[in-house]
Formats: sequence, C-alpha cells, structure tokens
Amino acid sequence: MFVTRQPTEGTQTDHPLEAAPPALEISGLSVRYGTRRVTDALDLTIATSEIFGLLGPNGSGKTTLVRAICRRLKPAAGRIRIAGEQNTKRRALRRVGLVPQEIALYPHLTARENLVTFGRLSGLSHQQAMSALDFAVEATRLTKHLDDAVHTLSGGWKRRANIAAALLHGPSLLILDEPTVGVDIDARNALHTVIRNLGRSGLAVLLTTHDLDQAQALCGRVGFLRDGKVSPVGRPVDLLKDAFGTRCELLVDLYEPARTATRDMLKRLGFASRQLGLEWSRMIDASPEAQAGLTDALHRTDLRIKEIRFREPDLDSLFTRLTGEDTPS
Repeated sequence: MFVTRQPTEGTQTDHPLEAAPPALEISGLSVRYGTRRVTDALDLTIATSEIFGLLGPNGSGKTTLVRAICRRLKPAAGRIRIAGEQNTKRRALRRVGLVPQEIALYPHLTARENLVTFGRLSGLSHQQAMSALDFAVEATRLTKHLDDAVHTLSGGWKRRANIAAALLHGPSLLILDEPTVGVDIDARNALHTVIRNLGRSGLAVLLTTHDLDQAQALCGRVGFLRDGKVSPVGRPVDLLKDAFGTRCELLVDLYEPARTATRDMLKRLGFASRQLGLEWSRMIDASPEAQAGLTDALHRTDLRIKEIRFREPDLDSLFTRLTGEDTPS
C-alpha cells in the first residue's frame, strides 16, 4: 500500500492531454570553485515518479550538484528547472524536499513536534501542517514513534522522520543524500520500501549513494558523475550489458594479502584488487572452459585462497571499470 502525494497549495493541475514537465531538468551546468571546474556543461533530466541514482567517487561533485539544485551556490553557467520552473524562483525551490546526510531534526522534541515545527517553518498554516503531517506520517510509516523524542529513536526511525519533514510542503522532487548511512540491515530494507512507495506515489526521487547495491535495487536509472558530467546514464541492466556483454566476474577471496611477486602476476592477468588486497576480481568469458582454466592456474600459485566464485557483473563492477577505484565505502 502507498499514498498519493498531496500537491503543494496553489499548484496548478496539468491538463490531461499535456505531459507533465520533468521533475528536474539541468542544462549546461558549470560550477567552479576558484579555478577548479566541478561540473562542466552538465546535463541531467529526471522524470516525474522516477527514482534516479547519482553515483560517483568521493570528490566527484555530488554534493556540489545538490547544492546547485537547491540554489545554495550560484553556477558559472547553465540552467536548472524544477517541475518546469527555473530554480532562481522561490516558487520553484519550494518544489524541492531535501533530506541531508546528517539528521536535521530537533533531538529533544518528539517526531510529531518536529513535523509540526517544520511544517510551520515551510509556510503552512496550522491546519495545513496537520493535514500534511498525516500524509507524511503515512508515507513513512512513522505512526508508532510519532510521540517519541527524536534522540531516543534508532538511526532508521530518525531517517524516516527526516524524510517525513521533507515531504510536508508537497515537493515534486525529493533529494535523499546517503539515506541509509549508519542504519542496520533491517532499517535499510524498511527505508527501501518507503523510497519505492514514494516513487510510486508520483514523487521524483534523486538518490545520492555510495551503496551501489542500493542503487541497483531502487533506481530505474542511474548516472555516474565523473569529470564534471553525468555519464553514462541509463537503466542498470542496460549499462551492465553495454559494458560487459555476456561475460561474468571472477572473484578471489584471500586469507592474507598476496606477496609482491604474486600481486604483480595477478595484475598481469587482468585482476584488480579490492578490500586492501584481500579480494581480487576480473571479467572472464562465461564458458566453463575459461572458468576452469583460470581457476586451475590460481590454485597453482602461492595464494592462500579462501574462496573462488563467479557472479554476474553489478554496479560495483561498473564503478571499478569507470573510475579505476575501489568501490566506495
């Protein structure tokens, strides 16, 4: 079950024959810090009801892009439209809900008190705030902890309350910055359900995350921010097929790091190191003959092998290929 997003007060409903504008449309965006160009003529479009994953290594500019969308910094060039309106207008910025990575709630107030407070701060009347609170609480399944002080809540429930606060003014675009950092696996899965239901309710979601499994599970499309642009962009299944075809990934887990000479040999064979040298991986033809031959060769080395396994490539594999870096933690 999921709820339908309430429109912001004063929002005009679209004519049934007219297509709704994208929730977010970025054209030619360039942002500079001094002489360093963080984004370079960047283009990105996110449709209504879409969950889009923005991925990239640390320092690639994800936070800078979010700040530009929210007009917290002025770009050197380019245009940003939110639900069809330029983000230079206050009305457009009210169509954005931002959930930062750090919890942004008053810890000694209850979840309910926080939501009423944030509703009023967003310009809603008391009656509007109470109506919006009902919607936000149902959307995030926050009911049983509504009257608990925030500082007593677990990380997962704090995240839900933070998301609820960002929904009160009826945004068209919800930005979630690392929404499951610091939560356990059960809370993570529960938050995934909340995020999926928000997308189904008509809300567009921009998800920035280092959790590539999360992005693959939740996002209809993902984009990699690197070298100032978002590229490649597409459905995870399509990006993986374009990058790897029918090949599979061979992973070798070790009890201890390989010796220098063996490391050099693994690199010559096309392996890349992960987990401080305790995991090595490479793409390989999916035929049984190719797999058996390489497996036999590995067993003839001095490696202390814990496990050898094969799997289909995932976004971790693509991240490593695109950036040449270990998967972000």
